[in-house]
Parts: sequence; C-alpha cells; structure tokens
Amino acid sequence: MTASTPAPSTLVRPFTVAISDAEIEDLKQRLARTRWPDPETVPDWSQGVRSENVRSLIDYWEREYDWRRFESELNRFPQFLTTIDGLDIHFIHVRSENPNAMPLILTHGWPGSIVEFLKLIGPLTDPVAFGGSVEDSFDVVVPSLPGFGFSQKPTETGWTVSRIASAWVELMTRLGYENWAAQGGDWGAVVTSALGAVRPEGLLGIHLNTQYAFPAQIPDTLSPEERYAVDTLAHYTGDLGGSNHLQATKPETVGFALADSPAGQAAWIYEKFQSKTDNRGLAEDALGIDDMLDAISLYWFTNSAASSGRIYWENKSAGLAGPKLTLPVAVTVFPRDIPRLPRSWIEDTYADLIHYGEADKGGHFAALEQPDILISEIRTGLRSLRSRNGTSAWSIHAG
Repeated sequence: MTASTPAPSTLVRPFTVAISDAEIEDLKQRLARTRWPDPETVPDWSQGVRSENVRSLIDYWEREYDWRRFESELNRFPQFLTTIDGLDIHFIHVRSENPNAMPLILTHGWPGSIVEFLKLIGPLTDPVAFGGSVEDSFDVVVPSLPGFGFSQKPTETGWTVSRIASAWVELMTRLGYENWAAQGGDWGAVVTSALGAVRPEGLLGIHLNTQYAFPAQIPDTLSPEERYAVDTLAHYTGDLGGSNHLQATKPETVGFALADSPAGQAAWIYEKFQSKTDNRGLAEDALGIDDMLDAISLYWFTNSAASSGRIYWENKSAGLAGPKLTLPVAVTVFPRDIPRLPRSWIEDTYADLIHYGEADKGGHFAALEQPDILISEIRTGLRSLRSRNGTSAWSIHAG
C-alpha cells in the first residue's frame, strides 16, 4: 500500500493501492500449507462453513484468483486519504461530469468494504452511459469505515457509529459539498441512520437497504409480515449470530484467530455471505467467486479482522430498533434479507418516507448481489430530493 507524503490534517491526499509481490506470494504459501480441521458431521451448513466448499474456495484463491486484476480495477478510481478526528480515512471520490449531480456518500458494513460499491460508481456518476437519465447523476464518495480496508485502525476506544457519522459530515464538508445525501446497508445503514438522527446541516435525505425499524416493544398481536420479521430476527440473533456475538464480545480473540490464517479469514467471511445472500445453494451463485475473493483478499492484505470486528464491540449496546427519523428517508426491502422488516414498522419509524421499494430478488448484501436493482432504487428513491431542494447549490467549491 502506498500513499503520498503525510500532509496537514485538513489536506486530501491521493492514494494508490500497491500490494507487494512478497505479500501475494506469502498468501499463496500460507494457503498451500493450510491445516484443515475435521469435516462437519452434518450434511448442511448448520455447523458453519462446509469443508468441501471452503476447500474449493481456497484452492481457487491459491491457484487462479488474480489480485492484480482487482488492484488495477480499484486504482482506476480516484482514491484519497484525509485525517479526520486523528484518523486517516480512505475514500473513493468520483465527480460526475454533470454540474448538477447530487453528492452521495455510500457506506459499507461488515464483512463489506468499498468492494461492494465499485459496480455502482459508473452508473451513478454517468447514468446516461448506462441507460439512465442525466437528471439522476450523482457525485459519489465511498469511504472505508475506520479499521476497515485502507482506513487507519483506531488505537483507542470510542469509534461508535455516532463518531463515524460525525467524521462523514466533516468529510463531505471538506470535499466542498453544501448539500448531500447518504446511503447504506448493514453497518452502513446504522451509520447512515445515525446521520439521519443528527440531521446535520446539508444532509437532504437518506436511502437504506437495511432498515433498523423494529419497535422498542414488540406488540402482542402481530400481522403475518410482522411475525415473519420477529421469526427472522430470532434466526439472525440465534443460529446466524455467532460471528456477531464473538466480534461484539471478543474481537481481539477473533483477530488472533484470523490474522495468521488466510483460510480462516476466508471461512469466516464465506459463512456470512452464505447465510445472508439470495443464492441458489452457494454464496458464489449470488456474488461470483472473484467478487467474493476481492472482499476476502482486502481483509487479508489489510490485516483488519480485529479492527473491523471492533465495530460490533464499540456498538454492542445498539439494538435493531434504530432511531425514529424525521428527515426524508427512502428504503428498499430485499426479499432474502435477514431480518426482513414489514412496511408497517418502516412507516412508523420513518416519518417522511419518500420512497418504499420491494425488490424481487436479493439478500442482505444488495450492492454486491443486485447492483442494478440497487442503482435503480437509489435513483428513484432520492429523485424527489432534487425537486425539493433544486439542483444548483450542491457544492461550496471544487474540493
């Protein structure tokens, strides 16, 4: 990884990804020397990742996967570092050629990263080239969460979602944006909801593909849709909650377990992709094996298992109720998301619901699974913000 010479904290510095040949060779050697555990004793994924599937994934990672292909793809986008609240934040920033483009900050979750948004950047910044309308143009900002990817790892506690949201406000201001919107899923939706709760000057509205809108007290009488939400929540916190629980309570132990084993890192993330995607049997059916390994490789090369997992520890008191928001909110519900919330609770939580969309396919990792659907939903969902606020006052200056 390379970056420009350190500069004053308010300066935005160019950044280029450059993993050394030695690091890539070290990865391949570690993969070749993997010590495999005994296989599971069940014919399904109920004990976690299946041995035959992860062996196939590791074999492909060692013998066929091309990190340089992904590194070149990533470096085609303008990337930067800037120091906010004592931490270097890495981000992609692509301005549309349309001077009336709406600024939009996209926030990933775990085990997400900037990887999941790469296929969105072109269609959002240049919609005409992808069959859209110029009126739906966005300037796109894609930061890496603190402790994730190429952002700096915190060395102190206190990086809660509220603190991250404050950092995003500073980032958008530093880039020269007077008015802007925000979007996110998973932890990105938690950060985006925190932005909505604070409602900083300039934030026009948000789009969420994960909704944190459970009522503080679950009603005694439930509709079928509400009962399904409660059942999927139980599944999410129960059988699917292992990684969440460990990272919320012992993220450093997780880091030790994964930092020395790329196979372990792959299995840790693979299981999460498997359990929460809308797939035909395997996560790679929904995501593609290269996209999946792009995400896994980024965690490996940045050694961020522990630092990324701490977002659960820092926010372990947070629930799935989320704040009630009064700013404009657009949502898209994906059918295989876990948990999946009913419209009734969404409408009760977001007082100014400007768009409610239901996708016909896709799961929790919408940007990776169904980028075209999410692009369309972001365009549609945030379109009314343009008419509400006009299109001539997005920027203070050319940041």
